[in-house]
Amino acid sequence: MIWGFEIKQLRWSAIILGISNMFLIIISLILITAAYPDCVIGDIVPFLVIFFVSCLRMASMIPIAMAQRATAMTIINTPSETRAVGTLIRRHQRIRYMKWIRWTRFAFVITVLQFMGASYLLINVSKNVFKDRTPNACVLELLSTNTTWLHNMAVVFVIMVCYVTLVQCYSGSDVLRWRSFYTNENKAWKHHYREVFDQGLREALCCMGRVKYLTVMEEDEVFSVAQLLGDLVSYRASGTGHLELLAGLALLQRESLMPKYQEETVEAPEELIQGAADFHPFAEAAYTGLLLDVGRNPVLFLCAWLYRQGILTPWTWNRLPKLEGDNWWRGHASAFLRYVNLPAEVLRQGRVCQARCEAAYFVVVLHHIKSVVICVRGTETPEDLLTDGLSRECMLATEDIDGLIYDNLIPPGSAYYGHSGIVEAARDLYVQIDGNPGNKEFQEGGLLTSLLGAGCECEGYNLRVVGHSLGGAISALLGLKLYGRYPRLHVYSYGPLPCVDSVLANACSGFVTSIVYDTEFSSRLSVASIMRLQTAAMLALSNDADADSAVIHKLARRFLSVSTYLWTKPQEKPPASELNPLPLRRESKKFNRGELLHVSIQEPDERFSLWHGVVIHIVPEKKKFDMPLYRRWSTPDARCGYEAYVANREAFMDMIVSPYMFVDHLPWRCSHALKKILEKQKLEQDPVGVSLRPR
Repeated sequence: MIWGFEIKQLRWSAIILGISNMFLIIISLILITAAYPDCVIGDIVPFLVIFFVSCLRMASMIPIAMAQRATAMTIINTPSETRAVGTLIRRHQRIRYMKWIRWTRFAFVITVLQFMGASYLLINVSKNVFKDRTPNACVLELLSTNTTWLHNMAVVFVIMVCYVTLVQCYSGSDVLRWRSFYTNENKAWKHHYREVFDQGLREALCCMGRVKYLTVMEEDEVFSVAQLLGDLVSYRASGTGHLELLAGLALLQRESLMPKYQEETVEAPEELIQGAADFHPFAEAAYTGLLLDVGRNPVLFLCAWLYRQGILTPWTWNRLPKLEGDNWWRGHASAFLRYVNLPAEVLRQGRVCQARCEAAYFVVVLHHIKSVVICVRGTETPEDLLTDGLSRECMLATEDIDGLIYDNLIPPGSAYYGHSGIVEAARDLYVQIDGNPGNKEFQEGGLLTSLLGAGCECEGYNLRVVGHSLGGAISALLGLKLYGRYPRLHVYSYGPLPCVDSVLANACSGFVTSIVYDTEFSSRLSVASIMRLQTAAMLALSNDADADSAVIHKLARRFLSVSTYLWTKPQEKPPASELNPLPLRRESKKFNRGELLHVSIQEPDERFSLWHGVVIHIVPEKKKFDMPLYRRWSTPDARCGYEAYVANREAFMDMIVSPYMFVDHLPWRCSHALKKILEKQKLEQDPVGVSLRPR
């Protein structure tokens, strides 16, 4: 045992790098000694740089190993205590991890110096090889010397410098093997990655200007998200590495059962498609920051953003409504109104700058179609990501669903569950627009009351709540709270996150419509679906006899690339035992690929997995795997047709691994598809539509 850890706990890459750096130190000293009498100090600078950087690398490996061991021991020795003692232990763990991360940052700086030193050496060698230099030029003289051993040593030195730099970039800064401490303990791996994600999220938020999160030691929302992410990396306890998981996902993409769209025979009602198409621009317009413009205009996004923000038209600033959190030139109000092409007077209230679980929204009054529209923005800021990540289930209060209980859509006294971050955001938004959440009657002072109340400006108007992604899920929860107070309510939710349990989903099917485009990931994203996806990937890798370590990188690249997946390959549905198991611990310490090891099974919680009303699934008629990359990112091919079906909600319980699962979530793809479906319907029968925009 050396410095508290055993030699067998060292990573092979750390041993190789240690020996290689020691070898570089020795060769550097020999070359410097051989060259110095005949060379000026400037000619031997590359050798000196490599020598000092290698010494720093060797010197840093010991404290990194000690910090890594101390960090691991805090996890292993953590007892199950009360909450008060747990808080103290949590602070101790955080301090240990911060110390280890500081050393890893120092190791990263050394890696950068190694890369710079190797580049500097190669540049000097190139100059001497390709340019005429005097015979006493140092590096050239060493490479062309008649002394064979010195010549060979100089060549080996150049090769070793490049080799060590590449290996260091690939292997990272860890000196010890985490598995030598944690073995197959699921709890230890979860706690380890919880701390890693916690520190990483805080540093990322600090880089985005949220400095307050960096110094918080208590269990805040960042800790809750990190805890969830740590649970999702529990596959490390089974011996599966990150690249191996990617390889399993690649195998799933190649061989998994693709959804059979032809089995969805119930076409979506035309009125729902028309309504979804009419109100989709409002959900898309709620993205008033740079995100929408970067996606739709990758080259000229800055010009598009300046135009939408109204910076080029300062004479219109004072005419725009002032929203909570808007910039001084009222650019977010301008961006929203420009996108939907409506005058300033229709925008009555909104908020764009928000904290965690505070949704950005816009409220507009459309007299020409007798509607009040609440537009909720999706994920655009770091705080929105925190809301997404707070996906632990929470029990809904009676005031959240009292309208459903009053209309006998759900039985009273039962427990109903929802996504905790979305539920909290919906409650806050309800207070913003309608005041007191505990009374069914209209409230004085609330915006909706002042618009839709008896004798008010919009009495008898329709109420529409729309949103995309996170905004769609918040819209669905807000619709639950508004139901019963406003009888002409309907919610259009585009690509929403799962947010309520199946009982509530059935109850709200009459006034909530969810639109899911093809294979987009968001409507299938839940803790349970991710756990099942991990299990399926591990099983696919274990059952593939040809999946050895030599093809791991190829498979990983295949998953991340735009390879063709098989739409028409007939396959049988796998048994339920292969869809649901969650491996927590392998009894064997060694992971043998090609052999399914015994695992302990735990069924993931399914209290909420999708579920927001009627689900309309939009399916392209044309296979997309032959499209080039730029066509998949941009608006789909105009010649591509679409079908819309009323889908079974349970069909969206599992993630679909495809090259398009993230691209399909882009809002303009759904908008394009809805328009194409309406055009197709109008060719069959020419209904008279009503435009949302004044003529």
